[in-house]
Amino acid sequence: MKSLKKKLSEAEKAAWLAFKSVFTHFLGNKAENYEDLVGDMVKCFRVISCNMPLKLHVLDSHLNFFPQNLGAISDEHGERFHQGISMFEKRFSGRWNRSMLAEYIWSVIRDTPSDA
Repeated sequence: MKSLKKKLSEAEKAAWLAFKSVFTHFLGNKAENYEDLVGDMVKCFRVISCNMPLKLHVLDSHLNFFPQNLGAISDEHGERFHQGISMFEKRFSGRWNRSMLAEYIWSVIRDTPSDA
């Protein structure tokens, strides 16, 4: 890992550290400053022209939708995500675009009980 860090530019190091911070302080249990952590990570990724995968875009756009303790969420939820998104991908003929993403997100919000 140390040899990898030596090869990274300052911007790449910042992106790596931001990712580690989100992984450590958000994906287990939410830190109080989780919005800042995710925002910093997204900014760092943009600086190095890193395309955000769908899951990261959802994380950035819908932070308030995530439960307080993400560490308690099972793999079943991840499997449900992959099944749901594949259905939308088929409906949109395999083309990823903003309309597909928006429709998927609203379907998740609509299908989630309000006490979640």
